[in-house]
Amino acid sequence: MRRPHVLYSLYERLIAAGLDADRLPRHIGVVLDGNRRWARACGATTADGHQAGAEKIHEFLGWCDELGIRVVTLYMLSTDNMNRPADELQQLVDIIGTTLERLGDGLENGHRVRVQAVGASELLPDGLAATLADLEARTADAEGLHVNVAVGYGGRREIVDAVKELLLEADAAGRSAAEVAAELSDEQISARLYTRGQPDPDLVIRTSGEQRLSGFLMWQSAYSEFYFCEALWPDFRRVDFVRALRDFASRQRRFGS
Repeated sequence: MRRPHVLYSLYERLIAAGLDADRLPRHIGVVLDGNRRWARACGATTADGHQAGAEKIHEFLGWCDELGIRVVTLYMLSTDNMNRPADELQQLVDIIGTTLERLGDGLENGHRVRVQAVGASELLPDGLAATLADLEARTADAEGLHVNVAVGYGGRREIVDAVKELLLEADAAGRSAAEVAAELSDEQISARLYTRGQPDPDLVIRTSGEQRLSGFLMWQSAYSEFYFCEALWPDFRRVDFVRALRDFASRQRRFGS
């Protein structure tokens, strides 16, 4: 009965052994999709699906750390998700809070994960916003895997917020809108995004078979490679991950063409 599992384990190790460390992505973005469909397929509650997805996050970050990935951005709660029914949203917020606390516990147990909130914190419930702020402060000096937690995140809102920041800075300096427009550049917008100072994602993975970004890292993913996996997020396996990395390593990246 265990033979398929053994074969998959061997297959996974063979793929992983063939990966060239110099061709692995530095920054991976992940759209964690499929928790609710997984729950329906299993006859479980939506909360059970979100909890299974949260457990997969810890497993996934372990894979990234083992393989030397430096930055991971997890799309956990979009601005659109904030419009879900109140009871489901509360369950999801609670699960995200518990997941973040576990990441903090991992730091205290010797893991070197740095956590950064990526999104509009003012949209979040006070408790979750406070948990994120505390975790950011506690892990600010960690030198290991950098984990961006995209909660209350929307790609369009991020760009709007960056432009607002630029305009407010200009106004405070006594500069006119015409002066700002005359000098406006890509670099000025990039320097005011939620992920400022970080490399753009080399690879964006979306689970569940959906082939769209849903507003995820719209600006930063201009030259990213995309990998769409049929597995629902709670079912995403290490072999699926190393397949994505192998596929990425085999591509000839073209920036601007």
